[in-house]
Amino acid sequence: MKLARPTASIIAILSLALIIRPAQAADTTPGGNNDASSILKAARMNPAAHPACLRAQIRGEGAPTPLTISLKDHVIRYQFQAPSQTIILKLDPDGMKLLEKTETTTSPLPSSKLHREVRDTGITYQDLSLGFLYWPHPVLQGEETVKTRPAWKIDLQAPSGEPVYGVARVWIDKESGAILRMEGYDKSGLLLRRFEVVSAQKLDGLWMLRQMRIESFAAGNSEPLTRRYLEVLGQE
Repeated sequence: MKLARPTASIIAILSLALIIRPAQAADTTPGGNNDASSILKAARMNPAAHPACLRAQIRGEGAPTPLTISLKDHVIRYQFQAPSQTIILKLDPDGMKLLEKTETTTSPLPSSKLHREVRDTGITYQDLSLGFLYWPHPVLQGEETVKTRPAWKIDLQAPSGEPVYGVARVWIDKESGAILRMEGYDKSGLLLRRFEVVSAQKLDGLWMLRQMRIESFAAGNSEPLTRRYLEVLGQE
């Protein structure tokens, strides 16, 4: 399996935007649920708030890669076929576990494999981990509007040892708690990746992601090098 350039987190945003649920009103007192840590803590547990099993695909220049995404009890499973492979993400407010299930075994993913590409999708195991949401010392930068939606803007500093990124910047919908946009910057503060929700859809009474755009950039260049789309096609 070849090494891939780490991407910030395509699936992190997919997971957080899959099920859009009502959020409690922000507490305006110091340390209330409108500070960065509290907003992120709620966002971490947003995935799998409602059980679902969804058909999805990753689409680029070549043939799309199909996958099934199931959400239940704060566990997300990304299932690929031919050969069978399932990436299992177990979430709680203070940590996460990433496991891999093949046709013969289920085991925790070793750290040496985090930056490897999953099949030929352009997505790494690190992308599936939601790890950036657990980076220490998040800073709330204020509020901005993303596609008419009021959103919290939060910067997260990469921990020691992160080889590519210096900062991840996320915009979290104030009403739903879903991530609307994310950008990953290198150690010099130059944009490398942008993920943005393009459209949503209503399935079985719940609002879910329909399409997300993923753009990669050469550091210092405002024109994207590549553009991919992650699309939720419907329920299983």
